[in-house]
Amino acid sequence: MSLVNSSFEAWDSDDACCGAMAACALNAKEDVVSPSVETPGGNPSSLVMEEMQGYDVEFDPPLESKYECPICLMALREPLQTTCGHRFCKACILKSIRDAGSKCPVDNDLLLESQLFPDNFAKREILSLTVKCPSQDCVAKMELRHLEHHLAACEFASVECGLCQQFFQRSQLQQHMEAECPRRLVSCENCLVEMSYEERLGHEQTCPLAYVTCEYCQTDLVRKQMADHYDMDCYKAPIPCTYTHFGCKEKMQRNDLARHLQEFTQAHMRMMAQTLRSVSSSFTPTSHMASVSLDPNQFEPAPPSFPVASSLLSSPHDASQQTQSLKETVEQLEARLVIQDHQIRELIAKMQNQTSVVTELKNTVRALEDKFTEVEAQQYNGVFIWKINHFSAHLRNQEEERPVVIHSPGFYTGKPGYKLCLRMHLQLPSAPRCANYISLFVHTMQGEYDNLLHWPFQGTIRLSILDQSEGSSIQDQEEIMDTKPDLLAFQRPTMARNPKGFGYVTFMPILALRQRMFIKNDTLLVRCIVTTQAELNSPRREGFHPRNSDGSTL
Repeated sequence: MSLVNSSFEAWDSDDACCGAMAACALNAKEDVVSPSVETPGGNPSSLVMEEMQGYDVEFDPPLESKYECPICLMALREPLQTTCGHRFCKACILKSIRDAGSKCPVDNDLLLESQLFPDNFAKREILSLTVKCPSQDCVAKMELRHLEHHLAACEFASVECGLCQQFFQRSQLQQHMEAECPRRLVSCENCLVEMSYEERLGHEQTCPLAYVTCEYCQTDLVRKQMADHYDMDCYKAPIPCTYTHFGCKEKMQRNDLARHLQEFTQAHMRMMAQTLRSVSSSFTPTSHMASVSLDPNQFEPAPPSFPVASSLLSSPHDASQQTQSLKETVEQLEARLVIQDHQIRELIAKMQNQTSVVTELKNTVRALEDKFTEVEAQQYNGVFIWKINHFSAHLRNQEEERPVVIHSPGFYTGKPGYKLCLRMHLQLPSAPRCANYISLFVHTMQGEYDNLLHWPFQGTIRLSILDQSEGSSIQDQEEIMDTKPDLLAFQRPTMARNPKGFGYVTFMPILALRQRMFIKNDTLLVRCIVTTQAELNSPRREGFHPRNSDGSTL
């Protein structure tokens, strides 16, 4: 209570003025606009207003003590004046009367709710005071009456993501919801089903249309086709021997089955003969069964795998005839095995021939792909845009202290021209002097026209990380550098890619990627514009004019 009294002492000099204004204030018309309090539905609520304490904001200059509520010690909100000349926030004094009784919190005089009246003069004075925006990093100042309107549009105000319920600055909310929010909607690139980003990884493990690799032959197939591939097509899948019902326990790859059948033909014949003998010996000879009455229905049918056994069970009265039949069956099987052995040899020869043909075709396709890549690289004409997909995965690896080094495809400065490529390195948080920076370098490569060019390579290189924002306020991160002929990085390469590069170790802070829309749809765009020394010295050229990929100037 001593704190309330000491805070209230500043009002003593104004008691006379306040008392004289009381009657006038009762009939005064409200002519100022104060920040409203809204319910979640957006409509003003008197109940919520009554529960609010004073304005908890930073004033500039600091708030004078005469504008403080003696109860909450904050700037008066909807000030009410008592008959004893004291002022309080509306919510504070109403709560005090209802909780502590009908008395003034300052001097304990009798005080009823009906004795309170609005102090519009003090309200106008307080709403006219200058306050600082409470948002972090915002330096704006305005009158208190305008604070709510400012907060509704302040780029630094903390706003809630409607998907993950986390809070971000308003300027960062769009980037978060489009590229970072774990609950943002994404579509499976295989089945086009929509889901949240955090569910995507689990979906990728079960998506029936996703491509997966056979664990045996490394063939890429749609997941729903993999079961049939294992059972019928995979030449490396382990399968049991076809004579497993006769006792062969061997398992081998499907493409080794023919060799196994060929090498173990005699063993399989012995297994079959032993199985047939055991079936034959299980019957009692006819001479000992003369007095035995048998019911044919008491025998259960043999399994499908043993048709011979089924025949024996169906006619047990003539064992010698059945034995002869079994011998003929074995002879027929042996003859069929000889024929199948020759067929297997022919198939093996055909398979080996087809394997060599397939190998040649694969080499031809690989050579055509390399040629296509080389032709495509020649079309860039010195203007190359590198599209780095799934960039968030690279950022996660960087945060987890796993090295991230990415090389771009090769591109030519012209036709004929030098062949170059880019290298991006995401520096780890523990890297000395360049922690959490993007490093960007240019490397020379062995190209088709190296014998026709002048070495070392000389020219101007413009490197940019592109801002993918829409509108006219695009701000790319860009650096321009001139080559240095004395460096190894610009000498004629002696291997496919020159191990020496030239560029910027601290091209751009990784944190700066979040300040603009450098990452869109999880993709980062890097542009490289190269102008050779021959083009710079061209008499038809005045100054530096970057070119588009079609050869026209920018």
